[in-house]
Amino acid sequence: MNESIKVLLVDDEDQFRATTKRILDKRGFETLAAATGEQALTMIKEKPDVVILDIKMPGISGHEVLKEIKKISPETPVIMLTGHGALPSAEKAKDQGAFDYLSKPCSMDLLASRITDAYRQSGHDAGNGDSEKLVRDVMIPISAYSTLAENATLKDAVATLKQSYLGRDNTSSLTESGHNSLLVLSSSGKMLGVLAIEDIFNAVVPAYLSAPKPSTADSIQYSPMFWRGILCAQLAQNANTRLKDIMSPAPLTIDADANLMEAVYSMLQNETGRLAVTDQGEVLGIIRKQDILFEMGRILKE
Repeated sequence: MNESIKVLLVDDEDQFRATTKRILDKRGFETLAAATGEQALTMIKEKPDVVILDIKMPGISGHEVLKEIKKISPETPVIMLTGHGALPSAEKAKDQGAFDYLSKPCSMDLLASRITDAYRQSGHDAGNGDSEKLVRDVMIPISAYSTLAENATLKDAVATLKQSYLGRDNTSSLTESGHNSLLVLSSSGKMLGVLAIEDIFNAVVPAYLSAPKPSTADSIQYSPMFWRGILCAQLAQNANTRLKDIMSPAPLTIDADANLMEAVYSMLQNETGRLAVTDQGEVLGIIRKQDILFEMGRILKE
């Protein structure tokens, strides 16, 4: 989990800064935000564990801020954010002591992973520095997911998922993959299932399109006229369908302290791409195949 990691995010783009802070907070980080290099150098006194620093900013540039941070707090790891085509500038930052650099658009999964790596490699959790991460270390916290009650409707689900996308940074400097599905909960808060976009698609496709066809019909092509109006009609018909009737089952569970190889094995054996992470019966989060892939990339990079 990331509760103890304090992050200072420095970026002059208001929307990017606000969106990234919101997402990192939901991931369990304590996120401070600065709009300028000058403000960042003042806030470094709050002793963040990791700094996320944009290279190109008005006033004091990211390179100058990095240089000053290394004078004030040389042990603080700094991850640089760079625009497309700015590789030489990013390499210069690494030469100046930056922990790493990431290019915009930046995956939130990757950013969160590198923040954790920087925190650990800067001397925190020193006793476990050389050990493999556990499932709890790479999962997505349950708080990062949108949730709805089992009696909510398909219409509610579409609105909720749409809002999660609208909440992202429209500058395309940020990508997040945690909102392609939502969790369906009981009245007591127990996870009953997962509703993905594919489940919504399956709910609105007419049954006759999935019915077995004669072999002679395999080559039939429907005309544009055939498709007209079907989507609107199906949405009107299924808008009030309850999520409990169209959701996928709740993911299989895995203990939060399990090794990642156990998670890999479980996913392969059960042909699934996600597992619910539990601790003494309580669901703490979800671990997905891409979360493990990012951790594999980190291990290979070392």
